[in-house]
This record gives sequence, C-alpha cells and structure tokens, in this order.
Amino acid sequence: MPSAALYLRTLRAYRAGPKPALTRLFSTTFQRREINKVVPSAAEALSDMKSNTTLLCGGFGLCGVPDTLIDEVLKKPEITGLTAASNNAGTDTSGLGKLLKSKQIRKMIASYIGENKTFEQMYLTGEVELELTPQGTLAERCSAGGKGIPAFYTPAAFGTIVQTGELPLRNKSDGSPDQYSYPKDVKVFDGKSYLLEESIKGDYAFIKAHRADRLGNVQFRLAAQNFNGAMARNAKCTIVEAENIVEPGEIKPEEVHVPGIYVTKVIQSTSPKGIEKFTWSKEPGEEDIKAALGKGDTAAKRERIVRRAAKEFKNGMYANLGIGMPMLAPGFVDPSVEVQLQSENGILGLGPYPRKGEEDADLINAGKETVTLNPGAAVFGSEESFGMIRAGRINLTILGAMQVSAAGDLANWMLPGKVKGFGGAMDLVSNPEKTKVVVTMEHCDKKGNPKILKQCAFPLTGRHCVSMIITELCVFDVELGKGLKLIEIADGVTVDEIKAKTEAPFEVAEDLKPML
Repeated sequence: MPSAALYLRTLRAYRAGPKPALTRLFSTTFQRREINKVVPSAAEALSDMKSNTTLLCGGFGLCGVPDTLIDEVLKKPEITGLTAASNNAGTDTSGLGKLLKSKQIRKMIASYIGENKTFEQMYLTGEVELELTPQGTLAERCSAGGKGIPAFYTPAAFGTIVQTGELPLRNKSDGSPDQYSYPKDVKVFDGKSYLLEESIKGDYAFIKAHRADRLGNVQFRLAAQNFNGAMARNAKCTIVEAENIVEPGEIKPEEVHVPGIYVTKVIQSTSPKGIEKFTWSKEPGEEDIKAALGKGDTAAKRERIVRRAAKEFKNGMYANLGIGMPMLAPGFVDPSVEVQLQSENGILGLGPYPRKGEEDADLINAGKETVTLNPGAAVFGSEESFGMIRAGRINLTILGAMQVSAAGDLANWMLPGKVKGFGGAMDLVSNPEKTKVVVTMEHCDKKGNPKILKQCAFPLTGRHCVSMIITELCVFDVELGKGLKLIEIADGVTVDEIKAKTEAPFEVAEDLKPML
C-alpha cells in the first residue's frame, strides 16, 4: 500500500488537478503487485496437499476430467484417506479410478459407478465407502457449498432408500452391509414432500478448463463444463488445469464461466482427452436405428416399443431420454414435429451421433456417447441442467425400467449383487406433475417373470411417478390413485395373454385401441 503521506499528497494533487496523477499511482502500484495464479507444474500446485481431506473433481465420464492433477496425486502415495466427490470415478484405468486402485481414496461421493468394475468391487467388498447421491442432488450440493448455503430441500429421492437411510455406505468383505446412511429430514411445501440435503464443503477442487488466464478466469468448452463450474466455486483451494493459458483480456468478459476470485492456482494441462464410448452415425445408406435395435425377435420387440414411444413427442416439447431404447425414439418421430432434447450433463439441443472421425471429446451425452449439437443448441453446467429438470421445464422423459408397480412406482437403478448408481433418474422423475414420465421396457425379464408388479421388489427410483408404460405387448396409462389402465394392445396379442404376464391388476379401457 502507498504511504499515508504519499496518499495525501496525491489526493491534494487530484483535487487541484490534473487527475491523471491518481491514475498513475494506482496503475504503478498494481504493476508492482501483479496477480499471477499460474504455477509452473502440477507438482508445485500440489506441494502442500494434505491427506484426509475432501477433493471435488470435475468431469462426467471422461469428459472434462482433470487427469494431469489426478496423475500427480498418484505420484504422491503419502496422500491418502481422501474423500472424493465426483459424478463417477472414470474407468478402471482413467480418472479417479486410478486413485481408487492405489487405495488413496477412502470414500467416494458419487451418483454413478457405471462400468467401473474396480469401483463396484471395492464398494461391494468394503474397501471403499460410497455415499451414493442422485446426480442433480450432487450437483446442487456442490453448487450450494460454493454459495455459502449449508443445506437445501429437494424433491429428488423422496420415498426411496436415500430418504429412509437404508442405503449401505460401507459393506463388509462378504458384501453384506456394515454401515448405513442416515434418514433425511422431510418437509412439505405447497403440498409436496422434499428432503433436506447438506451441501458439500471442499478442501480442494480439481478442475479441467479449455482456457484460463493468470488472473484465474476460466472458460469451458461445450459439454466439458458439467460439474467443473459448480465445484470450482466451492473449495478452499481450487486448482485449474487449462488446455490453454492466455493473457487477461483474451477471454472476453462474457465468455468467463468461473471468475478468478474462486481460483487459487492454474497449471498447464498435459494429459490427452479421453472418450469412453465412441458412437458414430453410419455411412449414408446404412440404417442406424435398425442396427441399434439388435436382431431377430429382440429387434422386432424393441422397434414396436420405440415406434410407439415416438408418438409421445409433441411439437415444441423439451424432452430428456434415458440410455438404451429411449435414445432411439427420436429416429421414429415425424419430421414435422420439432423437439429439443436435453442431456443432463449440460446440453439442450442434442443432435445425432457424429460421423466417424468427427467425434469431439468435449461433446458427449448422458450415456457418455459421442454426439453432435443441433443449430440453436445451448450448453451449461450440471447444476443448471438439473435445475431445469426439478423445476418441471422438461415436458417429457422416457426411461427404461427393471420394474414398475401398479401405483406407478419405478425401479431402474439396482439389481441384487450389482450396483450401477442412480445417475440422474431420481431427479428426472421428481416432478411428475409437470414432467410426463414414460417407461419403455420389455414386458417380462429374461426368465419370463413379469416386470409390471403389484409392488416393486427392487429399490425404488421414485414413487408414484410413472405416467405411461410401453412394452412390446401393450400400453398402460397409470392413473394416480387408481392404478393401471390398458389403453392399447399389440397386433396378435390378447387381453388374457397380458393378464398372464402382468402381476399388477389393471382395468381395460372401453375404447381399447390397437398399438400402432
């Protein structure tokens, strides 16, 4: 700071004029004390990182993952006991999966295990603790923590084991539960039930950016923003690895996604980008959708389901589609119907798969597949994406299911002995008053057992949330407080056959229609 005498002399000079003297005072002072958050290496950036701390790690699948920083932690085996909060843990050989293998992570806070066999096995055998959290809740817990909000209420997961505290946090070596989660406080607002969720307080945040300047201003690219923005604002020490480090001003003010006030250090990213699922559009003349449906009887069943689901799209809708059959439905929508598809990792205006060679590591959908954007698309962070979802801005969501009950309860995230995680499904079904929830699935499982039951046997994704069930045999409407009504039937199928393959009771509509 300038001395008091110098300040007073300058102030008198300013009052008497000319005024540039004051400008010179502060500009030269600023130049002497220039802000520069860029450090020369990941090793220096992490030189004071401590064990037994909470690490927030941006990324979704392999998109926007700060691998340079993760790899540096891997070189420091003395850093142990980490609690890592991230949507998922990458794969067995990438992302946070590497720190799981090295036993440096004690606990994960995540929404999805996915195809990471190491993560799943370590959780089931008690080697790592897992606080499984709905994806939108996780995004909001990170966002709220960065805004000084200690807790909030959300409709996601009401009526599930997340609310009741029956979710195993840690298992014994034989796979049996050793420690459970705790029951959530519930309050009713405007006649609807909400759970109390605490924000996450981060000690460190590892962030991947497209560009950053020496002031710490950050810009993301396409869908690589995902969890990075919310987590960058949260931690005591936010470290950004940037693909490009630029001078102040090169990132225009309106292009700054995270202002430098949140950022502690910036390093140069040295890790290549990864793609988890290369998914391409076929060459002209080949049939994309036919190939994705499978072969033989399976393909015929799925095509019938998907064709019928496509009729639920109405002009001007905003829709979110689950992975699998729901993603195929847009291919059967009439060209006169324009629908904007939303992907919960931060895309509105999702386009088709790219041609081979045109894929972009920063552009994936919620299934980690390579995609494109339609003209007029928008990209944003995961916290904003789930804000749209919970607020009912999405008109339609189509999901797969393992089981659906007569009351419209949905189970689609866990099978006995297998844990994949909630992903975004609990949030997607949290506002059925505004978002129509359509389930597409085969009528029976592989053993021939009914999947439409009086009550779901598997853990619930949501209660009383399904509006319609579409199978290869028929279409059911689900009427709140009344149950199932058979409204359409496939060619060659009888009502008696449907009764034999459906455990749940149902009413037959007087104007039962053919399933087209």
